[in-house]
Amino acid sequence: MGLMAATMFLASASLRAEGTGTGFLAGQLRHARVQMALKNKGPALSAKLRQAGISPEALQIVLVAYKAEEVLEIYAKAKSAATYQKLVSYDICYASGRLGPKIKAGDRQVPEGFYFIDRFNPASSYHLSLGINYPNAADQRRNKAVNPGGDIFIHGSCVSIGCLAMRDDKIEEIYLYAAYAKNSGQTRIPVYIFPFRMNDANLRKYSNASVLPFWKNLRQGHDQFMQHKQALNFRIEPQGAYTFY
Repeated sequence: MGLMAATMFLASASLRAEGTGTGFLAGQLRHARVQMALKNKGPALSAKLRQAGISPEALQIVLVAYKAEEVLEIYAKAKSAATYQKLVSYDICYASGRLGPKIKAGDRQVPEGFYFIDRFNPASSYHLSLGINYPNAADQRRNKAVNPGGDIFIHGSCVSIGCLAMRDDKIEEIYLYAAYAKNSGQTRIPVYIFPFRMNDANLRKYSNASVLPFWKNLRQGHDQFMQHKQALNFRIEPQGAYTFY
């Protein structure tokens, strides 16, 4: 057995010992980049989760991104826990466009709103990538006559035409956290994307923006999550507004 094969065997054996080596994660580990991510990042992520009192087999996560501050945060909890806690924060390497929601194909805008991961791509052109379900019903209802575009990802390689681009070593961590959560049975991993940290000072700073009513609607969801630290429940109204409950 060569050095690489031996390393991967030990790493995957360690994950199996923690209860996360079967199912979805096992399928992901058939791909070379996920294997390398596990080799590079697996021990540190396991240590981070142990410190938080969360086992990989029970992990659930929520991703929260702020475009202006160029920050992506991961909140985590065990399945049995009632509330999430902030686990880790990453610098976003690049996010194209300006503040404001994505409107149409080709506008290079990063979406803003409440989404979930709908694809794992272990062979991405951008190292590793996690797709989000843009356009969601809110996007489609707000922009009925416009092609809203699609194929929005959180990915590596630090290039963006509407995606949240991370450095490769950071997307390896984010991808693994998401794979652990998926493997533990979390069928829908929320991704909340905001234009900026949703506080009074920032809303005053951007009070002349034409999308201010939209941002105030996003703040309702933001504040509910931050207050209760629970995944959001919401419905989408006919005109595209979110109502949280």
